[in-house]
Amino acid sequence: MSESSDISAMQPVNPKPFLKGLVNHRVGVKLKFNSTEYRGTLVSTDNYFNLQLNEAEEFVAGVSHGTLGEIFIRCNNVLYIRELPN
Repeated sequence: MSESSDISAMQPVNPKPFLKGLVNHRVGVKLKFNSTEYRGTLVSTDNYFNLQLNEAEEFVAGVSHGTLGEIFIRCNNVLYIRELPN
């Protein structure tokens, strides 16, 4: 199957229920810049899709730069959010 047919086979997801379903799960949050990703447990989200993570770890270009603990990520910086395996 080609990459373009993989993309066309994806179903749109309503973001609010998707995020609510990820609360208390491990997630990866990719930022729009610097190849930065934060991985941690999603504690909460608000109506603007701002995110609060606990036990967060910072990755730049796939390399860990340490554990940060509890962080807040403003919605306008987020490229995508994905659920991580436990």
